[in-house]
Amino acid sequence: MATIPDISRAVWAKSSYSGNGGDNCLEWAPSASPDIVPVRDSKTPGGPVLAFSPAAWAAFVRAV
Repeated sequence: MATIPDISRAVWAKSSYSGNGGDNCLEWAPSASPDIVPVRDSKTPGGPVLAFSPAAWAAFVRAV
């Protein structure tokens, strides 16, 4: 099992396509760790975080 790094100080980013409100989008922390890409719901920043490998995140971004 991999250890999830501490992301409490992560700098979260939103898509430029999220519009003015930006309330209905995903956020990710691109520089949180070289081993994971943390992703969360922008409406609940204190909620759960999904952790993807960089390769899986890149594949997702290419697909959408």
